[in-house]
Amino acid sequence: MKTDLTKILSVAGHPGLYLYLAQSSGGVVVESLVDKQRKWMGPNERMTALSDISIYTEMEDEITLQEILTRMREHLKEGPAPNPRDKATDLPGFFKTVVPEYDKDRFYSSHMKKILDWYNVLQAANALDFLEEEEETPQS
Repeated sequence: MKTDLTKILSVAGHPGLYLYLAQSSGGVVVESLVDKQRKWMGPNERMTALSDISIYTEMEDEITLQEILTRMREHLKEGPAPNPRDKATDLPGFFKTVVPEYDKDRFYSSHMKKILDWYNVLQAANALDFLEEEEETPQS
């Protein structure tokens, strides 16, 4: 089954990633991709769908997180990403290989660590096969 990144959420203050399950009164029900625990998240939680995340490039465009994760999967041959907490991990070197056009001034090591963490969570959940973004058709 393909992963829809519009339904995968990062929640500020909560580690890991969450799958959106349903709307409930005053919030949403999510399931952790790490331990499969279901939680209710209230309206004050800062939730961001992974489909809404992109990084700056040296060109005028940004690159979507889905494209970055796809490039990482191809580069890593579907294996795990380097551990972002390991001091020996060369974060800029890894991203220079995978996303050579990233903006060195606006894509910080904290962003790199978060993306590596997310990749590993998605990889462990067997969720790296993404739905392709549907092209919008003009309305007549």
